[in-house]
Amino acid sequence: MNPFQFDIRNLPIDGKQVTGSLPASFFQLPENDLVKAETPVVYDLTFIHDDKDIIVTGSLDATFSLECGRCLERFQQRVHLAEYQAEVPIEKETTMDLTDLVREDILLTLPNFPRCEDGNVDPRDCPAEGNFDPTDEPLVNEEPGADGGVWNALDQLK
Repeated sequence: MNPFQFDIRNLPIDGKQVTGSLPASFFQLPENDLVKAETPVVYDLTFIHDDKDIIVTGSLDATFSLECGRCLERFQQRVHLAEYQAEVPIEKETTMDLTDLVREDILLTLPNFPRCEDGNVDPRDCPAEGNFDPTDEPLVNEEPGADGGVWNALDQLK
């Protein structure tokens, strides 16, 4: 049974609390994705019916393996949403499934450009740190060739 799917008509007035964990496959990440779910997602959520919305509060926790954008080594990033909140409008007065909402909210907290030093499970310095610093040497200005270069050739296309 999906803990994030429920019938709104049967939702108690004081809300419904769901606690547990789901396997890492919950995230439905492709095999070749640079992000890998390492642990199950642990959840402790409360769903409350508030007029025309469902209010979701609680906590979510999962750990991922990411690839560093500098050195290409893997590191772990834990996502811990201790004060998770979401407000979802009710479209139909029947069954509601918040699985995609929870999945996306967790994945959206991961960094867009992951770096080793940002990992929060085993913090470390990136081995490639400093390898990409700009040099102090001035750039060489290229002089156009004897034929006038590309721009001359393009000017001839009239």
